[in-house]
Amino acid sequence: MIISKTPFRISFCGGGTDIQDYYKHDYGAVVSSTIDKHVYIAIHKFFENEYVLKYSQTETAPDIASIKHPLIRESLKLTETKDFLEISSFADIPAKGSGLGSSSAFSVGLIKALMAQQGLMTSPDECAEGACDVEIERLGEPIGKQDQYAAAFGGLNYIRFESNGTVKVEPIILAADKYKELNDNLVLFYTGVTRSASTILHEHKKISGTEEYEARMTAIRYHADHLKHELANGQIDAVGGRMHLNWELKRGLNGVSNTEFDAIYARGITAGAIGGKILGAGGGGFFLFTQETNPS
Repeated sequence: MIISKTPFRISFCGGGTDIQDYYKHDYGAVVSSTIDKHVYIAIHKFFENEYVLKYSQTETAPDIASIKHPLIRESLKLTETKDFLEISSFADIPAKGSGLGSSSAFSVGLIKALMAQQGLMTSPDECAEGACDVEIERLGEPIGKQDQYAAAFGGLNYIRFESNGTVKVEPIILAADKYKELNDNLVLFYTGVTRSASTILHEHKKISGTEEYEARMTAIRYHADHLKHELANGQIDAVGGRMHLNWELKRGLNGVSNTEFDAIYARGITAGAIGGKILGAGGGGFFLFTQETNPS
């Protein structure tokens, strides 16, 4: 049996600039970190000539083409899997719509496990590229590349998306006490609402290329670029300010926020947070807040 364990991620700044419609003109950049919540994929050969899949549903299929779960079907095709398999998945968070990159973490973990089942080891780059192929190229999802690379590499990173399609992952190295300080200052709250990132991003795609959209995304990228250097210099409190400015820019896009989520954000700030945001494309999932290191 092969079991993979893949982390989910939180993002601080830059979300949206990892989408090709934006970065193809210049470059995109995000600052994100994986967290101690994971998706687990278990795989082993099945003794009958069929595929047995266990996720939020249980599915059986006589061949790969008949599999309904799109990520599993296309990952099996990508990895040129020949064996009949039983595949089971488990997660520490809601299966979809969380804003923590769950679909991409699932794809990365599944590709890693399928290749290992064939006796092949894969690099983080290969897993991330494979997941992007499955989600963006094969399934046509209007998403970016940050989640796949965040899940595959793990840790706290500055990820840059070049106009030619290449991706560079640059770890942000902090002293142990600074890592603890950052971790201690972050709080996640679940809104109880799940949403389709694809639906929201399809709306954003309609306005991509407009002067207003490009200016907004460039401002969002600016904060990611600067937060990279601030964190590298141990300025942990910079996270809150950058997240607040990033949120003010992002919430202006259709579907990202609403009056209820604006009220949640306001309550967070009133309670002592210096910045925050809805994770992912918006519209639900988890809120991330940060507080000052030594509030007076």
